[in-house]
Amino acid sequence: MRLLRSLFFGDRFRMLRASFWALLFSLAAGAVILFLMGKDPVSAYANLLQGSGLLPKVKYAGRQNQLTDFLSFLDAMTPMVFASLSVAVALRSGFFNIGVPGQMLAAGFCAHIVTAALGNVLPSPLAKLLVLVIGIAAGAAMGAFMGWLKDRFNVNEVVTSIMLNSIAMYLITFYINTFYVDPVSRQSRAISDAARLTLSGVRTHGMKADFALAFPLAILVAFLLRTFLDRTTYGFEIRALGLSRGAARYAGISLSRTTLLTMALSGALGGLAGVAYFCGYFASIQPGTVPGMGFDAIAVALLGGNHALGCILASFLITVISKGSVYMSSRLSVEPEIASLITSVILIFSACSASFVGRRGGHD
Repeated sequence: MRLLRSLFFGDRFRMLRASFWALLFSLAAGAVILFLMGKDPVSAYANLLQGSGLLPKVKYAGRQNQLTDFLSFLDAMTPMVFASLSVAVALRSGFFNIGVPGQMLAAGFCAHIVTAALGNVLPSPLAKLLVLVIGIAAGAAMGAFMGWLKDRFNVNEVVTSIMLNSIAMYLITFYINTFYVDPVSRQSRAISDAARLTLSGVRTHGMKADFALAFPLAILVAFLLRTFLDRTTYGFEIRALGLSRGAARYAGISLSRTTLLTMALSGALGGLAGVAYFCGYFASIQPGTVPGMGFDAIAVALLGGNHALGCILASFLITVISKGSVYMSSRLSVEPEIASLITSVILIFSACSASFVGRRGGHD
């Protein structure tokens, strides 16, 4: 009884309750939209689960079953976990990193170029490790640059990240179209199988499955990040900076160092999202676009309460919506953009709930 009272009325689970209500209201709003379109909301949401491998489909294509769908779902979820952690770290310190799409693009592109230059020199384990290292370095460099501009010239990180998203997209698009384009797909050349972070088309028990090698790493990073933020000195400084810059300065915390550390860490996680996306889930980069997952990660981080473990659960839910939207569209003739609309509504309700929790916290 005490646990239930704490869960529903206590302060400890206040953010969890806010995320729960945000999700509930968002799904209700999505159900209303589907109903007004003349579609059955229950069937639509069931189709989302079927498309993600969480429920069995009516029938499957050759060499596919519910397990292969679920493995593909985990492959799509992996970069979302990294991207949401990137946003969550920045928000915990009071910064708003919407430059995750640019960090993902830059990290994936750098990994493509370096592994292409090395060819087949490195064995597969070292090539995959190199991809991860490049992703961390590229993302951290962009994040640290944003932090340096914020600390040195007080340039708003939102403005900086928006500009860097565009700069990364146009520069990489120019390079791909000029030097690195595949003449058939009109995308970048595909990364080699030795360096790819997804084992694609693996034949097992008569099925063809995709195995996300970075998924265990994403879960491990989330747990390590929780320990880092909650139980280390640097983690305390990051959280203190987010609560009050003035109080953090009064406590002797170096704002410059903490700002650079936070944004570099946020960027490194964004870089890991990039290599998991462009060197794992996808094997090539489409020029002229930035990954929308980087923006969806904002909704995921807010829905997860900016908590490392909450980001895993929120990534699971948002990936169900995005991954299952194609199957929902084919079964009910519903435009797949409806899934993006539901995700956007989740973002709105999550932002409102976070603001409400913040005001309530200020009066406690």
